[in-house]
Amino acid sequence: MNRTRISDWIRRRGPAFALDCAVNIAAPLAIYHQTQGPWGELHALLVSSIPPLLWGIGSFLRSRRVDALSVLAVAGIALSTLAYFGGGSAQMLQLREKLVTLVIALAFLGSAAIGKPLIYPLARATMARQSEQALAEFDAKGNDAPVRHTVMVMTLVWGIGLLADFAVSVALIYLLTIEQYLVVGPIIGYVAVGGMMLWTILYRRYRTQHADAVRVATVASTTKDGDDCHQKALT
Repeated sequence: MNRTRISDWIRRRGPAFALDCAVNIAAPLAIYHQTQGPWGELHALLVSSIPPLLWGIGSFLRSRRVDALSVLAVAGIALSTLAYFGGGSAQMLQLREKLVTLVIALAFLGSAAIGKPLIYPLARATMARQSEQALAEFDAKGNDAPVRHTVMVMTLVWGIGLLADFAVSVALIYLLTIEQYLVVGPIIGYVAVGGMMLWTILYRRYRTQHADAVRVATVASTTKDGDDCHQKALT
C-alpha cells in the first residue's frame, strides 16, 4: 500500500475510525474511571460496556449486512447482554464477553471440519447484495476445486485467527488491570480482525491472479495442441 492509498484511506475512513475508537476505548475507560470508586469494579465495568453495546447495535441496524464481521458483532451483542446477568467478578464478566470470539472461532473451524466452510455462505450473501449477476457467477463457480480450496483456507485462517485472539485476550484479562485491558483488549481485537481482513483481500487477489494465469496457460496449451494437429494434418 503506497502513500497515496494510505492518505486516501485516512481521508475517507479516518474520522469514522477515530469515532469508533472513542466509543469503544476512550468512553468505556472514562466511564469506568469515574464510576469505579463509588460503584465498585463490577458495576463500573457494566456501565462502561453500554457505549460499545449501543454502538454495535446501531452499526448493525444501519448496515444490515450479513458477513463475518456483522455475525461477530451480533453474537457479541447477544453474549454481552447475557453476560450482564451472569454475576461473578469483573474478570468473569470480561471473560464472558470474550466468549463470543471463541464461539465464532469454533463455528469457523467446525464448519471446515465437516466440509461446509462458513466463509462460503457469508461470501454468497455478500455477492447477493452486489447484484444478481455477481451471485449467479459466484454460484456457477461454487463447485470449482480452486474456489473450494480458497474458501476452505479462508475459513481455517479466520477460525485460527479468532482462536488466537481469544487465547491472547484471556491471558491479558488475568495479567492486566481492568483499566489496562479496557485499552489493550479492543486494540487486540482491531489488530486481529483488521489483519485477517487485509490477509483475506490479499489472498483473494492472489488466488484470482493464479486462476487467471492457469486459465491463460490452459488456453495457450490448447491452442498450441490444435495448431500442432492442424500442421500434422497438412503434412
